[in-house]
Amino acid sequence: MSNDPLLQPFQLKHLTLRNRIMITSHEPAYPEDGMPKDRYRAYHVERAKAGVALTMTAGSASVSRDSPPVFNNILAWKDEVVGWMKKMTDECHDHGCAVMIQLTHLGRRTRWDKADWLPVVSPSHEREAAHRSFPKKIEDWDIQRIITDYVDAAERMKDAGLDGLELQAYGHLMDQFWSPLTNELDGPYGGDLDNRLRFTFDILRGIRERCGEDFLLGVRYTGDECLPGGFGAQDGIAISQKLKASGLVDFLNVVRGHIDTDAGLTDVIPVQGMRNAPHLEFAGQIRKATDFPTFHAAKIPDVPTARHAIASGLVDMVGMTRAHLADPHLVRKVIEKREDDIRPCVGANYCLDRIYQGGMAFCLHNAATGREETMPHAIPATDTPRRVTIIGAGPGGMEAARVAAERGHKVTVFEAADQPGGQIRLTAQQERRREMISIIAWRFDQCTRLGVDFRFNSFADEGDVLATSPDDVIIATGGLPHTEVLTEGNDLVVSAWDILSGDVKPGSNVLIYDDAGDHAALQAADMISASGARVEIVTPDRSFAPEVMAMNLVPYMRALQQRDTTFTVTWRLQTVHRSGNMLTATLGSDYGDVTRQRQVDQVVVNHGTRPLDELYFDLKPQSSNLGEVDYEALATGGLQRVSTNPDGAFRLFRIGDAVAARNTHAAIYDALRLMKDI
Repeated sequence: MSNDPLLQPFQLKHLTLRNRIMITSHEPAYPEDGMPKDRYRAYHVERAKAGVALTMTAGSASVSRDSPPVFNNILAWKDEVVGWMKKMTDECHDHGCAVMIQLTHLGRRTRWDKADWLPVVSPSHEREAAHRSFPKKIEDWDIQRIITDYVDAAERMKDAGLDGLELQAYGHLMDQFWSPLTNELDGPYGGDLDNRLRFTFDILRGIRERCGEDFLLGVRYTGDECLPGGFGAQDGIAISQKLKASGLVDFLNVVRGHIDTDAGLTDVIPVQGMRNAPHLEFAGQIRKATDFPTFHAAKIPDVPTARHAIASGLVDMVGMTRAHLADPHLVRKVIEKREDDIRPCVGANYCLDRIYQGGMAFCLHNAATGREETMPHAIPATDTPRRVTIIGAGPGGMEAARVAAERGHKVTVFEAADQPGGQIRLTAQQERRREMISIIAWRFDQCTRLGVDFRFNSFADEGDVLATSPDDVIIATGGLPHTEVLTEGNDLVVSAWDILSGDVKPGSNVLIYDDAGDHAALQAADMISASGARVEIVTPDRSFAPEVMAMNLVPYMRALQQRDTTFTVTWRLQTVHRSGNMLTATLGSDYGDVTRQRQVDQVVVNHGTRPLDELYFDLKPQSSNLGEVDYEALATGGLQRVSTNPDGAFRLFRIGDAVAARNTHAAIYDALRLMKDI
């Protein structure tokens, strides 16, 4: 048996968990019609068969009709959920993995204009900032029907064969009862702490009576709201002790903070550039105060941090949820002593930010996550090795090289720079985003192990490519910033890349025109404002940086709002002229014939990239497919069989920004789905 603390079994009542690593409850937004169908099942089974001890499915599974999900959650109030949950649970059990689910009523943390247009409910009329709904103040009959809904949903989960469940109590209806900030009821469900906990204990008691002692129960809750007027850490310890003393729960799953604002949510679930495991010590305090099984997860991205959490006795089970989005085989690699092979979570939070904007959770640099039915996590070897030549060592090119090499092909990579990385290397120069370089470093290590031939400082031309006698050529040359967006004065502006690379020094009074909405403009603003300059960020959109999304925006705002930085929306940069040693920038509007002017000493434009595609077009006539891609095959995971030029010597494809300006995930997904069958 291993001496690794992470690999020791844990006895939770009658259930033996095979190690100390779990996937905490989360909703990747994969359900179809509110049901966990095949995509959902495949996602959890992939992680179960790789060795995780417990997968906690379905963050925020809804127990009531008047708790409509604001992203694509499981509808646990429907009887049809039982069959789908059973299919997933049985298959996870076949691989030795325990399965639980998180049940909740969202209370005010939803919208009245979703689903059936029912009023949201809460123990007060106080609106939640994030979802903007003014709730109905809950009545006694609401309380009783919702308690029944919880118990009915729990029974469905038991019928589906799950090992247990947890109730969600941070930001949702349950802890809206707990908090003095959101509970304005009189007794018996308002007033002192015991009254505010009554709703929780009524639910737990009802589930116990219906589902029995062998069905495991826990609560995932905030032990400290970190809000003026809310309940604090001492209250959280008292709540924890009361939960244990009730005899109704089998484990505690502790978080810290509040999620009613973007900033609060980001402190509970920290993103890139924020401290790792910020609430681990607090979870340890809860465990020490209760001497009770305690689970915890909050930016525990790597195995050493997780190992410390267990070895030091801070928690009994450690959640590595986003880490398993990045690498579902994490536990297997720990068991096989291959920790260096684990694909690292870089904290980019592309996964969560997407679901909060209505999309599915995808990992920024593992394009197979959430696509397990069509995309492989383990690349199968080929029986017919080929010669693959790749031009460009950015994220797309590196993924293409990795996958081709895993297949067993002979791979040559040309890169004009002296090291791999492309735009990622530029991004990672900023301290807050330095974790991004792991996207490249991990792939470079994998490619080096697999014998990929890298040719750096090589601006490849047609002859260089042909000299490798390729069977397949992948153009991953990316793009260059496009700044020619003005009717006059294009020669007077610089790009966000110029600032980030250090090629252009920041001015002292700077206008940043952001018509792309991605990280580059905010990174440039962060760098320029940190120098002491005055910065105005102007965008024609009605909100700024929409591609950055909510949680990633928080660290930028915390920095920029401390400096001389302003944000101007709905204005479009039209012209720039010299005015002595200054520049006059003229802004116009899409909404009417109006203009404004700014006097600045520097104008920075962020307007995406245009493809570096000259080599692609040089090679296209000599290719067997003339660069054509079968989109049906690409979209469904099929083989590329286009052959429009039988005399062509090789197949030619281009990926990522060499096609059009997109993002890192798009480039990596392009590479994976093209190369997995080559």
